[in-house]
Amino acid sequence: MTEKKDSNMQSVFVALFAALIAAGGFIAIPTPGAVPIVLQNMLAITTGILLGGAQGGGAVGLFLMAGALGLPVFSGGRGGMSHLMGPTGGFLFGYFIAALIAGFFVGKPHINKKSPISRIIIASVFAYLIVYALGIAQFMSVMGSSFAQAIAACLIPFIPGLAIKLFLTIILSWKLRPLIAQYIFSENHD
Repeated sequence: MTEKKDSNMQSVFVALFAALIAAGGFIAIPTPGAVPIVLQNMLAITTGILLGGAQGGGAVGLFLMAGALGLPVFSGGRGGMSHLMGPTGGFLFGYFIAALIAGFFVGKPHINKKSPISRIIIASVFAYLIVYALGIAQFMSVMGSSFAQAIAACLIPFIPGLAIKLFLTIILSWKLRPLIAQYIFSENHD
């Protein structure tokens, strides 16, 4: 019975976090380049760290599937496969890979034990690097731009916001992991 309860709560949290990631796309600040400033990358990475690799990756995967099917969950209320294959699609695929890797690196949340802040910092920094590496690579491929042009369009204007989102990812993850564990797991799992 406890395993069924755990499984049901995990499913609820996967769906809830997929919805939160989608909601983060509606808060979009347009920029002169092709990449708007959104909260989706922060929410996707935080989801992986909060829920662990399997559930965090599942939540981001659910979000991506909804968008691929045409639901307006991507930044600016867009959806569809063309958006995934467009200049910003690499960022979206990066969300999934980053959530998986960061989540598996930090591990499942524990009720009575906070993860070391150093693990959360490493996971967060690496996750953002993954998102930007994949995003810049696809931007270069689709737009036919050079590496310098892609960095100028996809990274440089976003560094101040990225620093704030990185800080928030670390703090929220560190503080919320034990709380999330109380709802997901009936007892402490490894």
